[in-house]
Amino acid sequence: MTTVSPPPWTYALHLPHDPRAPGIARAALRVILDAHGLSDLTDDAELLASELLTNAHLHTTGSYALRLTPSAVDPVRLRVAVWDASPQIPPGFGPVRNGDLSPESAEHGRGLHLVRACADAWGAYTLAGGHAGKLLWAECAGGRGR
Repeated sequence: MTTVSPPPWTYALHLPHDPRAPGIARAALRVILDAHGLSDLTDDAELLASELLTNAHLHTTGSYALRLTPSAVDPVRLRVAVWDASPQIPPGFGPVRNGDLSPESAEHGRGLHLVRACADAWGAYTLAGGHAGKLLWAECAGGRGR
């Protein structure tokens, strides 16, 4: 039986519902990745975090949180996750069905297109049946030659 060891580090940053919070979280993300020698992931991870954090800020009224975790099985893969208190998962964040995504030409709602373009994997789930909110996550990996 193979066991997976836990990741060597995890950071969580709890943020108030403040328009400056996503920018502060992105700055923390850059410092964290640089400190762990993962600065090659910064561009993709920052874009993913920005879209997920902005979604939480725009569509909820309470606080939210950013969580950064390296993969336990791939040291150059990073999971960027954002929690908020709303149980509603954005349309299209799971498997795409016709009409789930805003058109790429739309003025709003293009963030999901960016997440899908830059992430190696993504997903969402509710916590405690939705009573404790939801977590949206996306992963990016280094060494892809972008």
